[in-house]
Amino acid sequence: MKSTVDKLEGLSRKINVEVPAEKVQQAFERVYKSIQKKANIKGFRPGKAPLATIKTMYGDQVKSDVVNDLINEAYQTALDEHKIEPVGYPKISFNALDEDKNFAFNAEFEVRPDVELKKYEGLPVLKEKLDIPADRVTTVLENMRSGQAETVMVFEDRSLRDGDVAVVDFTGLVNGEPLPNGSAVGHELEIGTNQFIEGFEEGLVGMKIGESRTLNLRFPEGYHEATLSGAPVTFQTKLTGMKKKVLPELNDELAKKVGEFQSLDELKARILKDLEEGEQKRILEEMRNRMVRSLVDANPVEAPRSLVEQQKEALIEDFKGRLKQQGLAEKDFDEYKSKWGKEFEESATFMVKSTFLLDALADKLGLRAEEAELDAKIDEYGKQTGIEMARLKEFYNKPERRSRLSFQVTEEKVVNYLIGKAQVTEVDKEKLPKEAQ
Repeated sequence: MKSTVDKLEGLSRKINVEVPAEKVQQAFERVYKSIQKKANIKGFRPGKAPLATIKTMYGDQVKSDVVNDLINEAYQTALDEHKIEPVGYPKISFNALDEDKNFAFNAEFEVRPDVELKKYEGLPVLKEKLDIPADRVTTVLENMRSGQAETVMVFEDRSLRDGDVAVVDFTGLVNGEPLPNGSAVGHELEIGTNQFIEGFEEGLVGMKIGESRTLNLRFPEGYHEATLSGAPVTFQTKLTGMKKKVLPELNDELAKKVGEFQSLDELKARILKDLEEGEQKRILEEMRNRMVRSLVDANPVEAPRSLVEQQKEALIEDFKGRLKQQGLAEKDFDEYKSKWGKEFEESATFMVKSTFLLDALADKLGLRAEEAELDAKIDEYGKQTGIEMARLKEFYNKPERRSRLSFQVTEEKVVNYLIGKAQVTEVDKEKLPKEAQ
């Protein structure tokens, strides 16, 4: 077998391979005999049909099998011979296959970039200062009060207002026909929660018990029920009752009610502690991202185009999934994709470059994840999610999942090392550059 390598643009390479006719003939013979053993052809006992008959009946299939066998074997042999480590899948081109002639093909692919670690210790990185405004504790307390609120009937003579719970009968009509699932009797609706289409809750505000109103509204564009998207709708409504929320006093009794706290001060201290822990986690994660960005900026490395495209597609699909969860239509996604196309490209390129750099550092510093560390990470996931350990271990027992977990743990170890050696500067959040936030 003969093989040569052409260096193309950037990280692209092309291997040219010629398989001698002798090997081609052997491959044909091997495939023909394999089919002969399994063939059940009328007029012949199973496995006893002549090779000439097999060749006549299965010629095209055999050619396809032979091509695959020859390319798979010769491609790997050529890679080993030239000590080439490709990334991604090769693009294969080949000439016509003849049983008694040499077989030539070529494979185009990209190779791993040469990673030169120029600087990785003492890199600059910004860290946001921890700051918990007092009003955040107040907000949590008010949410707790709201969660413990009692809903009571309103007997005073007044109009419905924001925050009240309306007890309402309604019937929806589209083009004069009843709206499917668009009517109810005695439905309770808290005003201001935006549970209905725009204009419905606002249209009820100001009504008094016993009053009726006709609301002429329109379904929003991109509504989840396509036939109603942008369609006009009329609601005949009647307010039959009114309720309001009564919040409990903010005192020691409330603290005892929401948890094992002896006083309001103890509850406030726990809220502050939880907020600080959450913020510390966010601040550290954002600093870790900036640390990796600093590493990439300090160590230029070429990103294989094929891997960038794969990562870009993965980012786009993830983004598309999140938009769908938010109820956005396909056309909205196309607009977002067009608008943020450059950002997808830049993010994908950064992720590919950082992967090669972190991988190289893991080898240089001896920071590869160990089995005990993987098991510890799985235990951590179990405590965080409440998922049974047996299920988690079964999930991560598959090679590809354990490999991803291994890279994740390795990356954490490398980034922690970088942070430990970095020039860390703490700044207020508002002083962080926009791209660093």
